[in-house]
Amino acid sequence: MIRRTLQYLACAALAAQLIACTVGPDYVRPHATEAPAYKESGDWKTAAPADQFTRGAWWKMYNDTELDQLEAAATDANQQVAAAAARYREAQTLVDQARAGLFPTVGVGGSATRGSSGNGTNAGNGLGGPSVRNALSATVDASWEVDLWGRVRRAVEASQANAEATSADLESMRLSIQGQLAIAYFSLRVSDSAQRLLDRTVDAYQQTLTLTTNRYNAGVAARAEVVQADAQLKSAQAQAVDNRATRAQFEHAIAVLVGKAPADFSLPVVEDLPTPPDVPPGVPSQLLERRPDIAAAERRMAAANAEIGVATAAFFPTLSLSASGGFASSKLAQLLSLPNRFWSIGADIAEPVFDAGLRRAQRAQTVAQFDEAVANYRQTVLAGFQEVEDNLAMLAILKQETVIQQAAVDAARHAVELTTNQYKAGIVGYINVFAAQTVQFSNERTLVQLLGRAWQANVTLVRALGGGWQAP
Repeated sequence: MIRRTLQYLACAALAAQLIACTVGPDYVRPHATEAPAYKESGDWKTAAPADQFTRGAWWKMYNDTELDQLEAAATDANQQVAAAAARYREAQTLVDQARAGLFPTVGVGGSATRGSSGNGTNAGNGLGGPSVRNALSATVDASWEVDLWGRVRRAVEASQANAEATSADLESMRLSIQGQLAIAYFSLRVSDSAQRLLDRTVDAYQQTLTLTTNRYNAGVAARAEVVQADAQLKSAQAQAVDNRATRAQFEHAIAVLVGKAPADFSLPVVEDLPTPPDVPPGVPSQLLERRPDIAAAERRMAAANAEIGVATAAFFPTLSLSASGGFASSKLAQLLSLPNRFWSIGADIAEPVFDAGLRRAQRAQTVAQFDEAVANYRQTVLAGFQEVEDNLAMLAILKQETVIQQAAVDAARHAVELTTNQYKAGIVGYINVFAAQTVQFSNERTLVQLLGRAWQANVTLVRALGGGWQAP
C-alpha cells in the first residue's frame, strides 16, 4: 500500500516536471571591455580568456630554491588560505542544500497513546465509568513542492555560481599569499643588500675618521674635521642598525605567511641579489582573464542573474503534492494487519493574491543586484588592465633609471677616490671628502632601492596576470 502511494506521488511528480518551465532571464555573460594590446608593451597580442587553466608554480621562474620551499609551505600552512578553503567547502554544501529542493521529502513516524473518556461502560464489570483506549500508529509521509516555474532550479543555479565564485576566491587568496610572500622575500633580500652597503660605508667612514684623526694629531687637520668625520660615521652606524630592524620585520611577515610563529622562524642572509627577469614579448593581453578575482566577479554576476529567476517564480502559483500511509490500531499485535491500514494522497495549489507590492519590490531588488554585479565585474576587469599597465610601465622606466643610476654610482665612486687622494695630499679640505662620500652613499643606496622596486613590480605584474606570463 505504501509502495503504491509513493508510486502515485512519483507519477504525479514526473507529470508535473514534464510541464514545468524556468522563468527569469537565462544568463548571458555581459561584455566587459575591449582587450587591446597593452599601451606599455606594444608586442603583446590579444587571446581568448583562460581562467580555467592552472597557474602552476609561477615563482619557479626566479630560480630560487629558498623561495620555492617558502611558497610550498605557504600553500599548505597559510591560515588565510585555510579559511578560504573552508568557505569554499561551505559554499559547496549550500549547493547540495538547494539541490535537495528538487526531490520529495519522505519521513517515517510512529506513536503510542493511552487515554480514557468520561462517558463509557466498563466492559469488565458492566458498571458505568470511564473507558480506557490504546491508540497505536506507524506512518510514512511524503511531500514535494513541484518546481513548475524553475524557482528551485534557479536557486541551484545561483548556489552553484556562488560556489564557483568562492572557488575563485580561494584561488585568488592563494595567488595573493604567494605574491605577498615573494614580495616580502625579495624585500628581505634587498635589506640584506642594503646591509652590505651600509657595512661597507661604515668601514669606509671609519677609515676616513682614522685618517682625519691622524692628520689632526700631526697638526695638519682641524679638530672640527675629526668631529665631522665622527658624526658621519655615527650616522651610518645608526642607519645600519635601523636596517636590521627592517629586515626583522620582513622575516616576521614571511613567518606568518608560511604559518609559523616569528620566534620559530629565521632566514639566512643571502650574499647576492640578482636583477629580476625581463618580461618576454608576445604575451597575450587577455592573460589577465585567468585572474581568479575576475572569474569570481563573473560567477557572482551569474548568481545574481539566477536570483532574478527565483524572484520571478514568486509571481506564479505553487503546487505541492503530498502522500501518507500507514497502520493504526488499538492493539500492538494487530497493528501491521491489512484491515488497519490507511493512506491518503493529495495536491495543494496556492498563490498570494495581495502582498502590497512585496514580490514586485523583491524582483526589482534582484535586478538592481545584477546590475551592481555587472558593474563590479567590469570594474574588476578595468582595474586588472590598469594594474598590468602600471607595472609594465614601472618595469620599463625602472630599467632605464637603473642604467643611469649605475653610471651615477660609478662616477660618485671615482669622485670619492680622487677627492680622498687630494685630501691626503693636502690639496683639498675634509669638507670635499665629506661631500663626495655623501653623494656616493646616496647614489649607491638609491641603486639598491631601485632594484627592490623592480623586484616588487615584477612580482606584482606576475600576480596581475593571474600567475605568470606563459600562455596556456
